[in-house]
Amino acid sequence: MTTEFRVLDPAEWDEWYGALLVAFGGISDAPEEVELWRELIDPARSIAVWDGSQCVAGTSTFPFRLSVPGGAVVPAAGVTGVGVMGTHRRRGILTSMMRRQLDDVRERGEALAVLTASEPAIYGRFGYGIATMALSAEIDTTRVRLDVPPGTDEVRLRYVKVADSLAECEALYARLVPGRPGMLARQPGWDRFTTCDPVAYRDGASPLQCVLAERDGELVGYARYRVASKSGPAGVDGTVTLNDLEAVDPAVSAALWRYLFGIDLTNTLKVKSRPADDPFQHLVSDVRRCELRLKDSLHVRLVEVGAALEARTYAAPVDVVLEVEDAFCPWNAGRWRLTGDAKGASCVRTEDPAELALSVRELGAAYLGGVTLASLAGSGRVRELRPGALTEASTAFGSELAPWLPHGF
Repeated sequence: MTTEFRVLDPAEWDEWYGALLVAFGGISDAPEEVELWRELIDPARSIAVWDGSQCVAGTSTFPFRLSVPGGAVVPAAGVTGVGVMGTHRRRGILTSMMRRQLDDVRERGEALAVLTASEPAIYGRFGYGIATMALSAEIDTTRVRLDVPPGTDEVRLRYVKVADSLAECEALYARLVPGRPGMLARQPGWDRFTTCDPVAYRDGASPLQCVLAERDGELVGYARYRVASKSGPAGVDGTVTLNDLEAVDPAVSAALWRYLFGIDLTNTLKVKSRPADDPFQHLVSDVRRCELRLKDSLHVRLVEVGAALEARTYAAPVDVVLEVEDAFCPWNAGRWRLTGDAKGASCVRTEDPAELALSVRELGAAYLGGVTLASLAGSGRVRELRPGALTEASTAFGSELAPWLPHGF
């Protein structure tokens, strides 16, 4: 029977969502999370694949706004829920679904598509490059000390309920978004996503807790976390797991980290999905006992090369002709002259000789400034055709801060 691709009918949401659950192993989400997804996912931006009366695959996109180098916050399609049931794999369904999705994104005028991958090897062939990394750590707080900067003691900390502080924490987060590439300007409802706290997902730990950092009566930071503890022969053995932390300056950040290190009856701090350059790494006395790890986070795909490269600014003046390979979105293939600096950029078609050759996947990886074109060239994935062009472009694409995706989607 021939499969049918169509826009999701809201009345068929349960069948579509059920197919995705099966594709991801059949493990049911908590009811609170299911209802939240039902509110956040727009059927008009969702694709359902049917084999007769059975939904066998699907995907969707969110209408995000993403911070890019230079401080702009630009439209980006957040790809989510890409799944094909095991009974229907190796039939070209995934490729056809991604083809239709990127066509839809282009028609909506979104120059970027972004995703997080359960299996990162899948998406390179569709033009997505790994653009951000997430740092995790497991810190022995009984043996690691913090050396905090001046002003830390001037920050006042106040314990609050998560729900009671949600609005002011979101306002602070929104202020910080333009300052670091890769952050999402959260749309209505996404504040609840970051604090969704089903009992089934706590693994015996406490409900999510929150502490606010204030200075001169103004909110300047916050941390959300949970605590798990167990008793043993030596007493209580507790673990703090950090959910999210935002701060406006080094003293505020240090005050929040010091609080997390010092929670009574705990001896381990688990940190998940922090920026690769998170400053806590320079506060600790023994970085080896922090067990630092990096993993891929946000994958970026330039849907419209010209518009995407014009949407950001550049750390140094650049004037380079790029020869772009893009078999999956052929409208991007060919030569583009990128001219830009810290004030703005232009990226237009050209017949001039190419100076750098790369695929759209490498452009996606380098787009937010966390991966250098020089490092990609070192692996053979970028070729320099004019001496000096690689150094010029690699420097220009850089970002002062490591790009970072605060949460998945």
